Amino acid sequence: MIHYSFMVIPPLPALGDDSSIQQLFDSIKACGYSGIELSLTPAVYDHFDRLERWLDERELVVPSFMTGDAYGEGLCLSSPDAEVRRRTVARLIEYLDAAERFNAILVIGLLQGLLSDEPDQAVANLRIAECLREVGEAAAPRGIDLVIEPVNHLQVGFNNSVAEVVALEEKIGSPAWKLMVDTVHMNIEDTSLTQPIYDNAAVLRHVHLCESNGSTCGTGNIDFRAVIKALDGISYDHFASIKVYRKAGMSDSIPHSIEYLRSL
Repeated sequence: MIHYSFMVIPPLPALGDDSSIQQLFDSIKACGYSGIELSLTPAVYDHFDRLERWLDERELVVPSFMTGDAYGEGLCLSSPDAEVRRRTVARLIEYLDAAERFNAILVIGLLQGLLSDEPDQAVANLRIAECLREVGEAAAPRGIDLVIEPVNHLQVGFNNSVAEVVALEEKIGSPAWKLMVDTVHMNIEDTSLTQPIYDNAAVLRHVHLCESNGSTCGTGNIDFRAVIKALDGISYDHFASIKVYRKAGMSDSIPHSIEYLRSL
């Protein structure tokens, strides 16, 4: 059975005071979600004790932490600068503590970098694989799952399709690394929204459900009925996070997206 979570893109400190954050959590819970996907930054660490309490009080979980904000700090897995790569690996290994504490996965996407960081894709992928192999070696003994998000070529320079991520993870060779899919990126990079789900059922660990226009589910052209049928068809029993990043605020997208998906 699919478990639904809602992706809260701004890091917790940007959401206002404790009361505002708790009201947001109350809304997510009231609409029937089981989890909240959060952006992870060092500033979020100060919220961890309160975050655990707020989650426990509402019987919610954090199934996954996004890591892309670290790119804005100058961290990058494909950087030609070995020191930048070293610090990026160190940050991801540091983030394993948060993942273990909340029994969450780490999502890697933007940290791979852009073509402006490294124009040679082959060279970039060697660096990315080397870095993520080290992170995987640290995560595997702790039972922490890591996923690479196939992000479209307009937003990330490398491994844009599901097949490219699968190939990268084979190069990495660590059991900690699993696959995730995101409907908005598959809609751009893959020829099918469902075949990658069927083809990779054994390693699919996380899903982002995002409309083609980035808005509330049901307002674009993603065939969510087919996607959900495929997930049910492989007996997917992990989380699917609803992602809305434009054209709608959380007050509208939180209830309307899950209502739409459950109506299918």
